[in-house]
Amino acid sequence: NFLHFYTGTHEALGIARGCLRAEFGGASGRNLELSAGDAVILPAGTGHRRLSADKDLLVVGAYPTGGRYDEPKPGEVDLNQARASIVRVPPVDDDPVYGKAGALVGPWQDGDGRDFD
Repeated sequence: NFLHFYTGTHEALGIARGCLRAEFGGASGRNLELSAGDAVILPAGTGHRRLSADKDLLVVGAYPTGGRYDEPKPGEVDLNQARASIVRVPPVDDDPVYGKAGALVGPWQDGDGRDFD
């Protein structure tokens, strides 16, 4: 329930049970309702937080092999150092939902992963 991001890894979240409202992209980002069966792909550096949730919410998180997991809040890290770390995170090899042939792989490896909404 606090705004955070990752400087050393990408993240995939799967909603296994329940519903929630979450903020993606920081305070000026988007608020989305998510429910069981939804998946969210967060490139390194994407701010996010839970705003509200069902009592029975179950979220599964997954991270690419070789990533460095951290969880800074925006005010806890030097932004220039965070940006330098984020741009060094390699693109994913597989779409975490659909595998090697998934829609995420091509654009991300072409350097356009930041364009995903």
